[in-house]
Amino acid sequence: MSPAARIATEPQQPAAERKTMSMVQAINSALDCTMAADPAVLVMGEDVGFFGGVFRCTEGLYDKYGAHRALDTPIAEGGIVAAAIGMGVNGLRPVVEMQFADYIYPAIDQIISELARLRHRSGGEFFAPVTIRAPCGGGIRGGQTHSQSPEGIFTHVCGLKTVIPSNPYDAKGLLISAIEDDDPVMFFEPKRIYNGPFHGHDSGAGSGSWSDHPLGQVPTGHYRIPLGKAATIRSGRQVTVLAYGTMVHVAAEAIRASGIDAELLDLRSLLPLDIEAVAASVQKTGRCVVIHEATRTSGYGAELVAEVQETCFWHLRAPIERVTGWDTPYPHAFEWEYFPSQRRIIDALQRTLAYH
Repeated sequence: MSPAARIATEPQQPAAERKTMSMVQAINSALDCTMAADPAVLVMGEDVGFFGGVFRCTEGLYDKYGAHRALDTPIAEGGIVAAAIGMGVNGLRPVVEMQFADYIYPAIDQIISELARLRHRSGGEFFAPVTIRAPCGGGIRGGQTHSQSPEGIFTHVCGLKTVIPSNPYDAKGLLISAIEDDDPVMFFEPKRIYNGPFHGHDSGAGSGSWSDHPLGQVPTGHYRIPLGKAATIRSGRQVTVLAYGTMVHVAAEAIRASGIDAELLDLRSLLPLDIEAVAASVQKTGRCVVIHEATRTSGYGAELVAEVQETCFWHLRAPIERVTGWDTPYPHAFEWEYFPSQRRIIDALQRTLAYH
Protein backbone atom coordinates (compact mmCIF):
# COMPACT_ATOMS: atom_id res chain seq x y z
CA MET A 1 0.00 0.00 0.00
CA SER A 2 1.46 3.37 -1.00
CA PRO A 3 1.70 6.18 1.59
CA ALA A 4 -0.99 8.10 -0.29
CA ALA A 5 -3.30 5.08 -0.32
CA ARG A 6 -2.73 4.48 3.40
CA ILE A 7 -3.59 8.07 4.25
CA ALA A 8 -6.92 7.55 2.48
CA THR A 9 -7.83 4.90 5.08
CA GLU A 10 -7.09 7.17 8.07
CA PRO A 11 -9.09 10.11 9.55
CA GLN A 12 -9.12 12.92 7.02
CA GLN A 13 -9.39 16.68 6.72
CA PRO A 14 -9.89 18.67 3.51
CA ALA A 15 -6.68 19.26 1.57
CA ALA A 16 -6.85 22.96 2.41
CA GLU A 17 -6.42 22.06 6.08
CA ARG A 18 -3.16 20.17 5.52
CA LYS A 19 0.35 21.51 5.38
CA THR A 20 3.84 20.19 4.88
CA MET A 21 5.44 19.38 8.23
CA SER A 22 8.65 17.82 9.42
CA MET A 23 8.39 15.38 12.32
CA VAL A 24 9.48 18.18 14.63
CA GLN A 25 6.64 20.38 13.39
CA ALA A 26 4.12 17.52 13.52
CA ILE A 27 5.02 16.78 17.15
CA ASN A 28 4.77 20.48 17.96
CA SER A 29 1.36 20.58 16.26
CA ALA A 30 0.15 17.57 18.27
CA LEU A 31 1.20 19.25 21.50
CA ASP A 32 -0.44 22.51 20.45
CA CYS A 33 -3.70 20.76 19.49
CA THR A 34 -4.00 18.87 22.75
CA MET A 35 -3.01 21.83 24.90
CA ALA A 36 -5.58 24.01 23.14
CA ALA A 37 -8.32 21.40 23.55
CA ASP A 38 -7.62 20.41 27.16
CA PRO A 39 -6.26 22.77 29.83
CA ALA A 40 -5.08 19.71 31.80
CA VAL A 41 -2.37 19.02 29.18
CA LEU A 42 1.03 20.53 29.86
CA VAL A 43 4.62 19.95 28.72
CA MET A 44 7.59 19.73 31.04
CA GLY A 45 11.28 18.93 30.84
CA GLU A 46 14.75 20.38 30.44
CA ASP A 47 14.70 23.49 28.20
CA VAL A 48 11.20 22.75 26.82
CA GLY A 49 9.77 26.11 27.88
CA PHE A 50 11.52 29.38 27.09
CA PHE A 51 14.08 27.74 24.77
CA GLY A 52 11.57 25.52 22.96
CA GLY A 53 13.43 22.24 23.37
CA VAL A 54 16.85 21.14 22.15
CA PHE A 55 15.25 19.88 18.90
CA ARG A 56 12.62 22.70 18.88
CA CYS A 57 9.66 20.34 19.35
CA THR A 58 8.09 22.62 21.98
CA GLU A 59 8.90 25.90 20.27
CA GLY A 60 6.26 28.60 20.78
CA LEU A 61 4.30 26.75 23.46
CA TYR A 62 5.82 28.80 26.29
CA ASP A 63 4.72 32.06 24.65
CA LYS A 64 1.26 30.72 23.78
CA TYR A 65 0.34 28.89 26.99
CA GLY A 66 2.58 30.39 29.63
CA ALA A 67 5.24 29.14 32.01
CA HIS A 68 2.73 27.15 34.06
CA ARG A 69 1.94 24.87 31.07
CA ALA A 70 5.37 24.76 29.40
CA LEU A 71 7.55 24.10 32.39
CA ASP A 72 11.32 24.23 32.43
CA THR A 73 12.63 21.74 34.97
CA PRO A 74 15.94 21.06 36.72
CA ILE A 75 18.30 18.47 35.24
CA ALA A 76 16.83 15.65 37.33
CA GLU A 77 15.01 13.05 35.25
CA GLY A 78 13.82 11.05 38.26
CA GLY A 79 12.35 14.18 39.78
CA ILE A 80 10.72 15.21 36.50
CA VAL A 81 8.87 11.90 36.19
CA ALA A 82 8.00 11.83 39.90
CA ALA A 83 6.44 15.29 39.60
CA ALA A 84 4.57 14.20 36.46
CA ILE A 85 3.12 11.19 38.29
CA GLY A 86 1.81 13.46 41.04
CA MET A 87 0.29 15.77 38.44
CA GLY A 88 -1.32 12.84 36.63
CA VAL A 89 -2.87 11.41 39.77
CA ASN A 90 -4.39 14.81 40.48
CA GLY A 91 -6.10 15.27 37.12
CA LEU A 92 -3.46 16.71 34.80
CA ARG A 93 -2.03 15.15 31.61
CA PRO A 94 1.69 15.96 31.65
CA VAL A 95 3.84 15.34 28.58
CA VAL A 96 7.42 14.86 29.75
CA GLU A 97 10.34 15.40 27.38
CA MET A 98 13.56 13.54 28.03
CA GLN A 99 16.14 15.61 26.19
CA PHE A 100 17.68 12.40 24.80
CA ALA A 101 16.47 8.83 25.32
CA ASP A 102 19.94 8.11 26.71
CA TYR A 103 19.10 10.31 29.71
CA ILE A 104 16.04 8.28 30.70
CA TYR A 105 17.91 5.87 32.96
CA PRO A 106 17.89 8.06 36.11
CA ALA A 107 14.07 7.98 35.84
CA ILE A 108 13.82 4.19 35.45
CA ASP A 109 12.70 3.56 39.04
CA GLN A 110 9.94 6.16 38.86
CA ILE A 111 8.75 4.92 35.47
CA ILE A 112 8.81 1.20 36.23
CA SER A 113 8.15 0.97 39.98
CA GLU A 114 5.67 3.83 40.27
CA LEU A 115 4.15 5.07 37.00
CA ALA A 116 3.62 1.70 35.35
CA ARG A 117 2.31 0.02 38.53
CA LEU A 118 0.02 2.73 39.87
CA ARG A 119 -3.27 1.55 38.36
CA HIS A 120 -2.65 -2.09 39.38
CA ARG A 121 -1.35 -1.26 42.84
CA SER A 122 -4.36 0.92 43.64
CA GLY A 123 -6.87 -1.63 42.34
CA GLY A 124 -7.83 0.74 39.55
CA GLU A 125 -8.60 3.62 41.91
CA PHE A 126 -5.75 5.82 40.65
CA PHE A 127 -4.08 6.30 37.30
CA ALA A 128 -1.56 8.75 35.87
CA PRO A 129 -1.96 9.62 32.16
CA VAL A 130 1.68 10.60 31.60
CA THR A 131 3.30 10.63 28.16
CA ILE A 132 7.09 10.49 28.07
CA ARG A 133 8.68 11.71 24.83
CA ALA A 134 12.29 10.85 24.08
CA PRO A 135 14.45 11.44 20.95
CA CYS A 136 16.18 8.14 20.26
CA GLY A 137 18.54 6.37 17.86
CA GLY A 138 21.75 7.16 16.04
CA GLY A 139 22.82 8.39 12.67
CA ILE A 140 23.84 11.84 13.95
CA ARG A 141 27.36 10.93 15.16
CA GLY A 142 26.26 11.41 18.74
CA GLY A 143 28.31 8.57 20.20
CA GLN A 144 27.28 6.23 22.97
CA THR A 145 25.49 8.78 25.17
CA HIS A 146 23.33 10.39 22.48
CA SER A 147 22.41 7.49 20.16
CA GLN A 148 20.73 4.74 22.17
CA SER A 149 17.45 2.97 21.44
CA PRO A 150 16.17 1.73 24.83
CA GLU A 151 12.63 0.83 23.72
CA GLY A 152 13.07 -2.86 24.54
CA ILE A 153 13.49 -2.07 28.24
CA PHE A 154 10.04 -0.52 28.42
CA THR A 155 8.20 -3.10 26.34
CA HIS A 156 9.23 -5.54 29.10
CA VAL A 157 7.27 -3.52 31.68
CA CYS A 158 3.61 -4.31 32.35
CA GLY A 159 1.50 -1.15 32.48
CA LEU A 160 3.38 0.88 29.85
CA LYS A 161 2.59 1.40 26.18
CA THR A 162 5.48 1.99 23.78
CA VAL A 163 5.20 3.87 20.47
CA ILE A 164 7.77 4.78 17.79
CA PRO A 165 6.58 6.72 14.68
CA SER A 166 8.41 6.77 11.36
CA ASN A 167 6.93 9.88 9.71
CA PRO A 168 5.24 13.21 10.49
CA TYR A 169 1.68 12.08 9.69
CA ASP A 170 1.90 9.16 12.10
CA ALA A 171 3.87 11.13 14.69
CA LYS A 172 1.09 13.67 15.17
CA GLY A 173 -1.81 11.20 15.18
CA LEU A 174 -0.03 8.76 17.48
CA LEU A 175 1.12 11.46 19.90
CA ILE A 176 -2.40 12.84 20.24
CA SER A 177 -3.65 9.31 20.98
CA ALA A 178 -0.86 8.84 23.53
CA ILE A 179 -1.64 12.09 25.35
CA GLU A 180 -5.37 11.30 25.47
CA ASP A 181 -4.77 7.73 26.68
CA ASP A 182 -5.38 7.14 30.39
CA ASP A 183 -2.37 4.80 30.61
CA PRO A 184 1.26 5.94 30.57
CA VAL A 185 2.89 5.92 27.13
CA MET A 186 6.57 5.88 26.19
CA PHE A 187 6.81 7.84 22.94
CA PHE A 188 10.19 7.45 21.24
CA GLU A 189 11.09 9.79 18.37
CA PRO A 190 13.93 8.75 16.00
CA LYS A 191 15.85 12.00 15.77
CA ARG A 192 17.61 10.98 12.53
CA ILE A 193 14.28 11.40 10.72
CA TYR A 194 13.10 14.58 12.45
CA ASN A 195 13.75 16.59 9.27
CA GLY A 196 13.37 13.98 6.53
CA PRO A 197 13.46 10.27 5.63
CA PHE A 198 16.81 8.57 6.04
CA HIS A 199 17.84 5.71 3.76
CA GLY A 200 20.88 4.55 5.68
CA HIS A 201 23.83 6.03 3.76
CA ASP A 202 26.52 7.64 5.88
CA SER A 203 26.88 10.34 3.23
CA GLY A 204 23.17 11.14 3.47
CA ALA A 205 22.76 10.20 -0.18
CA GLY A 206 19.27 9.09 -1.10
CA SER A 207 17.64 10.78 1.87
CA GLY A 208 15.26 13.65 1.40
CA SER A 209 12.94 16.19 2.93
CA TRP A 210 9.49 15.55 4.36
CA SER A 211 8.23 18.16 1.89
CA ASP A 212 8.82 15.58 -0.87
CA HIS A 213 7.08 12.72 0.96
CA PRO A 214 3.30 12.01 1.04
CA LEU A 215 3.41 11.39 4.79
CA GLY A 216 4.86 14.87 5.26
CA GLN A 217 1.42 16.28 4.42
CA VAL A 218 -0.18 16.56 7.84
CA PRO A 219 -3.67 17.72 8.88
CA THR A 220 -3.45 20.97 10.82
CA GLY A 221 -6.23 20.02 13.22
CA HIS A 222 -6.92 17.21 15.67
CA TYR A 223 -6.84 13.58 14.51
CA ARG A 224 -5.88 10.29 16.11
CA ILE A 225 -4.13 7.15 14.95
CA PRO A 226 -5.04 4.25 17.26
CA LEU A 227 -2.25 2.73 19.31
CA GLY A 228 -1.65 -0.93 18.50
CA LYS A 229 -2.21 -0.75 14.74
CA ALA A 230 0.61 -1.45 12.29
CA ALA A 231 0.76 0.09 8.80
CA THR A 232 1.59 -1.73 5.58
CA ILE A 233 4.19 0.38 3.79
CA ARG A 234 4.66 -2.02 0.89
CA SER A 235 2.73 -5.14 -0.09
CA GLY A 236 4.65 -8.22 -1.22
CA ARG A 237 4.54 -12.00 -1.57
CA GLN A 238 8.06 -13.32 -0.94
CA VAL A 239 9.04 -12.21 2.57
CA THR A 240 7.68 -10.06 5.43
CA VAL A 241 9.89 -7.30 6.85
CA LEU A 242 9.04 -5.94 10.32
CA ALA A 243 10.52 -2.55 11.22
CA TYR A 244 9.80 0.69 13.04
CA GLY A 245 11.18 4.21 13.25
CA THR A 246 14.18 5.08 11.10
CA MET A 247 14.60 1.49 9.97
CA VAL A 248 11.31 1.62 8.04
CA HIS A 249 12.97 3.94 5.52
CA VAL A 250 16.24 2.02 5.40
CA ALA A 251 14.31 -1.23 4.89
CA ALA A 252 12.13 0.28 2.14
CA GLU A 253 15.20 1.42 0.22
CA ALA A 254 16.93 -1.94 0.72
CA ILE A 255 13.86 -3.77 -0.60
CA ARG A 256 13.77 -1.51 -3.63
CA ALA A 257 17.46 -2.05 -4.32
CA SER A 258 17.21 -5.83 -3.87
CA GLY A 259 14.41 -6.37 -6.38
CA ILE A 260 12.77 -8.77 -3.89
CA ASP A 261 8.97 -8.70 -3.60
CA ALA A 262 8.91 -8.04 0.15
CA GLU A 263 6.03 -6.86 2.31
CA LEU A 264 7.08 -4.10 4.72
CA LEU A 265 5.17 -3.47 7.94
CA ASP A 266 5.74 -0.37 10.05
CA LEU A 267 4.81 -1.56 13.55
CA ARG A 268 4.33 2.01 14.87
CA SER A 269 3.23 0.63 18.24
CA LEU A 270 5.47 -1.94 19.93
CA LEU A 271 3.16 -2.42 22.90
CA PRO A 272 0.36 -3.07 22.23
CA LEU A 273 1.62 -4.98 19.18
CA ASP A 274 -0.60 -5.53 16.14
CA ILE A 275 0.09 -9.26 16.10
CA GLU A 276 -2.90 -9.85 13.82
CA ALA A 277 -1.30 -7.79 11.03
CA VAL A 278 2.09 -9.41 11.62
CA ALA A 279 0.69 -12.93 11.56
CA ALA A 280 -1.44 -12.30 8.47
CA SER A 281 1.59 -11.05 6.56
CA VAL A 282 3.98 -13.82 7.63
CA GLN A 283 1.39 -16.52 6.98
CA LYS A 284 1.07 -15.13 3.47
CA THR A 285 4.79 -14.87 2.68
CA GLY A 286 6.21 -17.73 4.76
CA ARG A 287 9.36 -15.76 5.56
CA CYS A 288 10.24 -12.97 7.99
CA VAL A 289 13.06 -10.47 8.56
CA VAL A 290 13.04 -8.34 11.72
CA ILE A 291 14.97 -5.05 11.78
CA HIS A 292 15.82 -2.62 14.55
CA GLU A 293 18.67 -0.31 15.46
CA ALA A 294 18.95 -1.29 19.13
CA THR A 295 21.45 -3.88 20.31
CA ARG A 296 20.67 -7.48 19.37
CA THR A 297 20.59 -9.50 22.60
CA SER A 298 17.22 -9.15 24.36
CA GLY A 299 16.28 -6.41 21.90
CA TYR A 300 12.65 -5.97 20.86
CA GLY A 301 13.37 -8.08 17.78
CA ALA A 302 13.71 -11.14 20.02
CA GLU A 303 10.09 -10.68 21.12
CA LEU A 304 8.99 -10.31 17.52
CA VAL A 305 10.82 -13.51 16.57
CA ALA A 306 9.08 -15.35 19.43
CA GLU A 307 5.65 -13.99 18.45
CA VAL A 308 6.13 -14.96 14.81
CA GLN A 309 7.40 -18.41 15.79
CA GLU A 310 4.37 -19.01 18.03
CA THR A 311 1.71 -17.75 15.63
CA CYS A 312 3.18 -18.70 12.24
CA PHE A 313 5.31 -21.81 12.82
CA TRP A 314 3.49 -24.05 10.34
CA HIS A 315 3.65 -21.35 7.66
CA LEU A 316 7.39 -20.60 7.91
CA ARG A 317 9.53 -21.72 4.99
CA ALA A 318 12.83 -20.35 6.35
CA PRO A 319 14.42 -19.37 9.69
CA ILE A 320 13.44 -15.89 10.89
CA GLU A 321 16.25 -13.37 10.33
CA ARG A 322 17.25 -10.44 12.56
CA VAL A 323 19.17 -7.36 11.39
CA THR A 324 20.07 -5.19 14.39
CA GLY A 325 22.72 -3.11 16.07
CA TRP A 326 25.61 -4.98 17.65
CA ASP A 327 26.06 -5.89 21.31
CA THR A 328 28.35 -2.95 22.01
CA PRO A 329 27.89 0.63 23.17
CA TYR A 330 26.91 2.80 20.21
CA PRO A 331 30.26 3.80 18.69
CA HIS A 332 31.27 7.21 17.41
CA ALA A 333 34.12 6.46 15.02
CA PHE A 334 32.45 3.29 13.67
CA GLU A 335 28.84 4.44 13.65
CA TRP A 336 28.18 3.09 10.16
CA GLU A 337 29.55 -0.35 11.00
CA TYR A 338 27.03 -0.46 13.85
CA PHE A 339 24.05 1.00 12.03
CA PRO A 340 21.92 -1.73 10.31
CA SER A 341 22.75 -1.01 6.69
CA GLN A 342 20.94 -1.67 3.44
CA ARG A 343 23.62 -4.24 2.62
CA ARG A 344 22.94 -6.20 5.80
CA ILE A 345 19.20 -6.07 5.17
CA ILE A 346 19.57 -7.24 1.57
CA ASP A 347 21.80 -10.11 2.72
CA ALA A 348 19.14 -11.18 5.25
CA LEU A 349 16.40 -11.04 2.61
CA GLN A 350 18.48 -13.17 0.27
CA ARG A 351 19.23 -15.72 3.00
CA THR A 352 15.51 -16.27 3.63
CA LEU A 353 14.94 -16.89 -0.07
CA ALA A 354 17.70 -19.53 -0.17
CA TYR A 355 15.26 -21.93 1.52
CA HIS A 356 12.72 -23.53 -0.83
